[in-house]
Amino acid sequence: MRIAYIVTAAIMLINVPARAQAPDQQESRPESRSAAKKDLIPEQIIEQFAQKESEFYEAWMQYMYTQTAVLKVLSVDGVPKNETERIVSEVVFKDDGTREVNTIRRAGGLRAVTFTDQDREVLENLHPFALTAKEIPLYILKYQGKEKVDELDCHVFSVKPKKINKGKMYFEGKIYVDDQDLQIVKTVGKAVPQTAQNQFPEFETIRQMVDGKYWFPVWTHADSRLYFPGNTVRIEETITYDDYKMFRTKARILPSSPKTVEPE
Repeated sequence: MRIAYIVTAAIMLINVPARAQAPDQQESRPESRSAAKKDLIPEQIIEQFAQKESEFYEAWMQYMYTQTAVLKVLSVDGVPKNETERIVSEVVFKDDGTREVNTIRRAGGLRAVTFTDQDREVLENLHPFALTAKEIPLYILKYQGKEKVDELDCHVFSVKPKKINKGKMYFEGKIYVDDQDLQIVKTVGKAVPQTAQNQFPEFETIRQMVDGKYWFPVWTHADSRLYFPGNTVRIEETITYDDYKMFRTKARILPSSPKTVEPE
């Protein structure tokens, strides 16, 4: 996103209703959970959660959902602003795994910033970040220990791209892996690369259990001051992903039974 007139910024816009704080995850989790998987070295944890991420992404592609993005410019150079844009969209997956975002309604508008192609890429592919087995080779992961995420004990890994290819956006930050299900339940980070004139706020994405078995993104939030040459802009962004509905089914075509021909 670029700041109009005096500043240039890149900010991610998605489509989902705003929430004051992260949603309560407890209601979406199974009542009973198996004992934590012990004695796994970081490489084994990575291998297992990457496989789970691949399975999650394949399942995610079978769903459609609603995104509501609320983007606010709170201040420019310390001067309060009251600019808000809200976009509600329906999201479906194409056969190649990319998302098709269809805007249903848009309200408000931003005068201090404008939306860029990089913002759209971050919005559609990095906010609901998935680190599948296919993506793992692109990143350097380092084990950081364990932390609590609500009532979950999680393994924490730092993540950064091995190299930056021109024209492609990457995730840099931390992922939180549930030590029992070995699935990513939270990501905290930002989009890279960034330049003096093209910046992105740090965001946090929370996942919840959907249909009792899939950890899907449900909430993303960012509140950052972006520092440009001579200007500081505070941006707040809240994105929710809800109303998940399965829209694809796998059908089997069975051969028809042979017809019996009666002799004349």
